[in-house]
Amino acid sequence: MLDPYFDLTGKIALVTGGSRGLGYQMVKAFAERGADCIIASRKLENCEKVADEVRTLGRRAMAISLHAAKWDSIDSMIEKVYAEWGRIDILVNNAGMSPAMPSHEVNEQLFDSVIGLNFKGPFRLASRVAKRMADTDGGIIINVTSSGSLMPTPMIVPYGSAKAALNAMTRSLAAEYGPKVRVNTLSPGPFLTDIADAWPEDQRNTTPSAIGRPGNPVEIIPAALFLASPQSSFVSGAIVRVDGGLPIGQ
Repeated sequence: MLDPYFDLTGKIALVTGGSRGLGYQMVKAFAERGADCIIASRKLENCEKVADEVRTLGRRAMAISLHAAKWDSIDSMIEKVYAEWGRIDILVNNAGMSPAMPSHEVNEQLFDSVIGLNFKGPFRLASRVAKRMADTDGGIIINVTSSGSLMPTPMIVPYGSAKAALNAMTRSLAAEYGPKVRVNTLSPGPFLTDIADAWPEDQRNTTPSAIGRPGNPVEIIPAALFLASPQSSFVSGAIVRVDGGLPIGQ
């Protein structure tokens, strides 16, 4: 039985970084509520596994290998998706990386890689898809950023800065392509995805937030569904924080 509040029947959702972590949770949640899903990530084999899961739910699925920082790869994916599916109703810009190291040790190659994956690529994908959405029946874009874009966070300065740029991009694209296209930011705090396996034990158990712990991956789902559904019809250009109440700005 489909969710009466978050019914995505007939919608087509594209999720970058959709084969693992929070992206995977979003793909499953969308498919369970009726959406057909396109899963895009670097490793095609992993995308195929998730696509098979979507198909077992009775939905259509496509797996695509994507370098989310490269404009030629992004453009090729867009052309393929529109040729085969005709449209994208929901785009989730989720791919990203956040290597931690002292800022003075970041070299130019790493800096360019972090900015490329976390801002340059998402800008290209969101802007190109937003134009197509605006020219047809509209759509929804969700840019996944990070609490690191909103609060002082040592050791990941290029990443936090790129995600802050993505926050600004959200507001500008919402103004540029609205009202037919709604663009919002989903800003997670620390979540216990596979990347948390490398965290010290104390970080896996506690955070300096109001709730006091990292999030479980499934806890991203309600916010993602809200932004992806008509229930957020009067929400655009917003930052929706799912971070347990981190002391942002301090």
